[in-house]
Amino acid sequence: MSSCLRLCTAASCRSRGALALLENSDRPVKEVGCLGPCSEGPLAAMGDQLLSLQPAENNTIGTTLEAALASGRKIRAEDPFLKLQRRLVLARCGMVDPCCIHDALAQGAYQQLRAVVAADDPSSVIETVRRSGLRGRGGAGYPTGLKWATVAAMAGARKVVVCNADEGDPGAFMDRTLMEGDPHTLLEGMAIAAFAVGAKQGYIYVRAEYPLAIQRLRAAIAAAETHGWLGTTISGSRFSFEIELRVGAGAYVCGEETALIHSIEGRRGVPRPRPPYPAEHGVFGLPTLINNVETFGNIPALLRLGVEAYGAGTKVFSLTGHVRRSGVLEVPIGTPLRTIVETMGGGAPPGRSIKAVQTGGPSGGCVPACALDTPVDYDSLKALGAIMGSGGMVVLDNTTNMVDLAAFFIAFSREESCGKCIPCRSGTVQLEMLLRKLLERRGSAADLSQLESLCHTVADASLCGLGQSAPKPVLSTLRHFRSDYLELLRPAEVGR
Repeated sequence: MSSCLRLCTAASCRSRGALALLENSDRPVKEVGCLGPCSEGPLAAMGDQLLSLQPAENNTIGTTLEAALASGRKIRAEDPFLKLQRRLVLARCGMVDPCCIHDALAQGAYQQLRAVVAADDPSSVIETVRRSGLRGRGGAGYPTGLKWATVAAMAGARKVVVCNADEGDPGAFMDRTLMEGDPHTLLEGMAIAAFAVGAKQGYIYVRAEYPLAIQRLRAAIAAAETHGWLGTTISGSRFSFEIELRVGAGAYVCGEETALIHSIEGRRGVPRPRPPYPAEHGVFGLPTLINNVETFGNIPALLRLGVEAYGAGTKVFSLTGHVRRSGVLEVPIGTPLRTIVETMGGGAPPGRSIKAVQTGGPSGGCVPACALDTPVDYDSLKALGAIMGSGGMVVLDNTTNMVDLAAFFIAFSREESCGKCIPCRSGTVQLEMLLRKLLERRGSAADLSQLESLCHTVADASLCGLGQSAPKPVLSTLRHFRSDYLELLRPAEVGR
């Protein structure tokens, strides 16, 4: 099947007519997940050759797959968007049929789970993860090995593994890409984690806005159970592990782990104070390991390569915004922002220039163009007032008003606040009111001072990560683009 035509039928290419092409095809076609440069979609591939089936400007897409292929444009393997990637998590995405476990098994799925179960040494698995330096890819960057070791050390025969697939940041679609394109990598990573910490029950918490991911996850879980990779006596051993899919209603706050736990339990998804932490008291009061999709997706590759070859690892990003080429890419940790945005993404549209790159969604900040040579790693971005976050990367050109951008993110956080704590519930409302006042050119220097002060109050006093990080887009734009704020002050106030 390696030389057959592969057609991306993930969400992005579906929105660009991929299913219509599939229905009008006379040749064998293998449905696969995301092939990378989504802005060029619909995408197809034959061997190593990637094809954009996107019609020329002002034309409609061909009515048949053959017609689209005839007019398609080749994307060279040497194209920086492809060449500069290091695909570990997404290695099989775009190669395997996500609905065919036989295809996944033929390309290496569950081999590491087989090896781990055969070795029967959970502590060795945890030590390998710890030595790798793998940090959580969901935003906080907590050391994965330490989290696993903490859960493993908890007393009791019943423990739980949870995958946080509640991806809700504007501009983020990395986790969706893996779930739609290669769900067995996620399932294998979860099963290895469960073996390491001593869990027999797992949950994947995914938002209802991802219907295709949900469909493919359900099919993958059923197939893995049928073939002995989930359920009882996995790979002929005494190890048992079952996974249930829990579909959330789309509340952004449920990405916070304690709110997510409440939602899994059938309660209202609101955060609770910590401690106790989920590792001690999680789902139904049991010790619970929570990692996100990409973190679990790293585990099979890490164990296959070993710590030295794995190196610093990779990060999957969804590149979008004012950039010539957008899509999903996976690059080594430490890759400069400039390489991702300008070399791989092609830079700003013609006649414009890059003003900033927003990372980390509503919890993140903006990196100015003058700092594009910053390596993408946890500490370097934190020093600029931004975060790596889950991997959303939005490019902003010189037409962007950074105050308007900050108001957008604050409005998002205000809308998604669960309302449990006053600093977040009321603070985000007041922050948005101050930003709107500035945008309407009714603001004063005192309003600007109050805005900055209130940001610190909300960040320091809120109960959970949503409120604590909500002011970051405002603080980072005040830090790097204060002139955008000063230009909006009433004329009499400028210069004060």
